Amino acid sequence: MDQPTALDRRQFLLRSGAGAVMAAPLLSCSRSEPEPVVRPAGVPIGPFGAESTAEEVTAGIDLTGKLALVTGATSGLGLETARVLAQRGASVIVAGRSLGKAETACRELGMDTQPLALELEQGESIVTAAQSVLALERPIDILVCNAGIMALPQLEQVGGIEKQFAVNHLGHFMLVNRLLPAVEAAAQGRIVIVSSLGYRWAPEAGIEFDNLSGERDYEPNRMYGQSKLANALFSLELARRFRESGSTATANALHPGVINTNLGRHFDAWKRVAASLIGWTFMKSIEEGAATSCYLATAPALSTVSGYYFEDCNPVVPTPGKHMDDLAMAQRLWDVSRELCTEYLV
Repeated sequence: MDQPTALDRRQFLLRSGAGAVMAAPLLSCSRSEPEPVVRPAGVPIGPFGAESTAEEVTAGIDLTGKLALVTGATSGLGLETARVLAQRGASVIVAGRSLGKAETACRELGMDTQPLALELEQGESIVTAAQSVLALERPIDILVCNAGIMALPQLEQVGGIEKQFAVNHLGHFMLVNRLLPAVEAAAQGRIVIVSSLGYRWAPEAGIEFDNLSGERDYEPNRMYGQSKLANALFSLELARRFRESGSTATANALHPGVINTNLGRHFDAWKRVAASLIGWTFMKSIEEGAATSCYLATAPALSTVSGYYFEDCNPVVPTPGKHMDDLAMAQRLWDVSRELCTEYLV
């Protein structure tokens, strides 16, 4: 008898009584109810899908001589992304919240890796990290913005800004802008931004520019959704700017899937237990979760694809009405982000 696929197992779980009760909160960032998948016109559709792994989507690709940087690369999806890029020959900068954690990850990986201390909630740390990378005087071929935090149970702020927005969006906004000269110096630099299907949790108005402090009606998932919408809009505006300037660099955003990693460390205890016990029935493995990032970072077919949103290694049109294609909001987000981060930008 054929073994059930991950999709079969997930649908079985969703249709079973107790399993559905336990799984529902954990699936809230996945397509728990199947929706028609709409593909954007003119973007190549690859042979990979939800069960493809990072190794599978990069098979046969030689990254020798290329430089990659992965944020949040000391565990989970970031570590696997760094491992596979290094396995394919790239020199990989492993960025972690402390130099010690980054060094430990590099020792674990072996290969051609180097550690970098990067604390995304601290502007000074971002500036120092970017200066260290630019001092290498090498083009950055691949920049994967993977690090993030999720569903902080209570309001926390960084410099008066809600922490999830500050870390997930503003931290990467500062880093990318600092490193843009090196990315654009590459023959075909790629910026890959890990967003999330959680963009659907964002406020109805999209980015609440009058509530970036999070003090009005704070709700963990809502603010996480706003930060993930910001990630996607950032990639959209980056892509527009690359096109207008004639740059060969690209920027795309993605949803990696639902994976049991440290990202869920702020969930209620029972959710974490449920994920450990039954998560295998409907969640992606870490190897599968890193596949879309690695595909966007390396696939030859995507060398000119920019400004799109990907799930399961393929482009999709995001849920209508959720501001993911709002060019005006993306430009305003860029302008407001610059104002908030002025002292840490070039």
